[in-house]
Amino acid sequence: MQPIRRRRLPTLLAAAFAVLALSTAGAAAKDGVVIAMGIEPAGLDPTIAAPAAIGQVTWQNVFEGLTRIDRDGKVRPQLAEAWDIATDGKTYTFHLRSGVRFHNGVAFDAATAKFTLDRARGEKSTNPQKQFFETIERIEAPDAQTLVLSLKQPTGNLLYWLGWPTAVMLEPSSAEDDRTHPIGTGPFVFDGWRQGVSVDLKRNEAYWDAARRPQLSSATFRFIADAQAQAAAVQSGEVDAVPEFGAPELFASFKDDPRLETVVGDTELKVVAGLNLRKPPLDDVRVRQALMMAIDRQVVIEGAWSGFGTPIGSHYTPNDPGYVDLTGRLAYDPAKARALLAEAGHADGLDLTIKVPQMTYATRSAEVLQALLAEVGVRLTIVPTEFPAKWIDEVFKRHDFDMTIVAHAEPLDIGIYARPDYYFGYRNPQFDRVLGEAEAATDTARRLELYGEAQRMLADDVPALYLFVMPKLGVWKAGLKGLWANEPIPSNDLTEVRWDD
Repeated sequence: MQPIRRRRLPTLLAAAFAVLALSTAGAAAKDGVVIAMGIEPAGLDPTIAAPAAIGQVTWQNVFEGLTRIDRDGKVRPQLAEAWDIATDGKTYTFHLRSGVRFHNGVAFDAATAKFTLDRARGEKSTNPQKQFFETIERIEAPDAQTLVLSLKQPTGNLLYWLGWPTAVMLEPSSAEDDRTHPIGTGPFVFDGWRQGVSVDLKRNEAYWDAARRPQLSSATFRFIADAQAQAAAVQSGEVDAVPEFGAPELFASFKDDPRLETVVGDTELKVVAGLNLRKPPLDDVRVRQALMMAIDRQVVIEGAWSGFGTPIGSHYTPNDPGYVDLTGRLAYDPAKARALLAEAGHADGLDLTIKVPQMTYATRSAEVLQALLAEVGVRLTIVPTEFPAKWIDEVFKRHDFDMTIVAHAEPLDIGIYARPDYYFGYRNPQFDRVLGEAEAATDTARRLELYGEAQRMLADDVPALYLFVMPKLGVWKAGLKGLWANEPIPSNDLTEVRWDD
């Protein structure tokens, strides 16, 4: 570092005071927000691709659905203000709001809703939750404010699914461009995307819901992959909030800073080590069970996420209705794991690779798994795999992997194990039957009983190593109010965010 020359000092001091004056003036009238995210989405249309980061930018900010999920995980009306359900559970009649317009001025109506849902369930659909819409047999729009869905069978979760990012309403003429220039009905309008840097939104001054018009005039989502850089950015004031902070070991350091607020919330982020059941030796349930018994979940939580997290024994979180604690089903027992591997013909151990996205939780979890599995003779090679592009191509689409590790973010997504071509390669007709009955059940108690049965099947069959649920570690400026503490669905809903005076 070079010393400051004396003749430059007055100039530098004057500049510093000018910056201070500008920043003070800006703070007094502050009505925008800068949100840091660890992952940049590959696109901005949540109806055509799976990564949660897409919805974390656009859901409830740019795009809205017939229903919405609130901060407590409850289903609320949105573009549909009410609905009627036939006694047989197979016909839903939605009464749509009038006076709603997309950001390009086109009116939202039943024809628009029909287009959106037909697109989601169509033959060429790439919607990541396409199976949700396959329950729909016929869609009718008898008038501009009425939408009628006729179902193939009763579907108890339909209203919930319609509130997901994958079910947001699109304007037909702009739908093909929504990936890079999203146009919705939401409280914020897309205002630019500097790829690799940020996405900018501005307030929709013509937003249809006067009661929920945002106080913020603008919002910027800044993409900062490195957790140390996230910490520096929030401490310096460069960003206003990091809703999902990526370095839990640094989290405690913020607690004594009066400028910042720290919040530990619940999420649906299920960290699992997915196994490829299409290839040996992972097609042998004994091998999969042995791998599970070689894992001490609490050690994984300590090593990967500094003790923040809740162990799970199936693809379900304690937040979800009908949760069954199955962490004792194949509990940590290295001796039994070694014996089971020997029974399966691997007394001398075996070699596996694990493809690991660059996210901190994934790399750290993989390193802990590597050490634990080595104790039972499993030699695990870690292969860094860029997320989302490379991981989606190699693991999700081409199934070119032994093991992988990822946090499944969607709530109540146990149904992924019934998908015939999902990346685990898990096929169990009995599981498919139980899940189908659960999703068709209109009686809540019966539906939850069936979900419990499905959880037990996964705990026994082990198509993935079930590790832990990540909490939401939020850090933001003390004057910032309205961010969600919990994350019942991946989101950064800014509708109620404001600055305290």
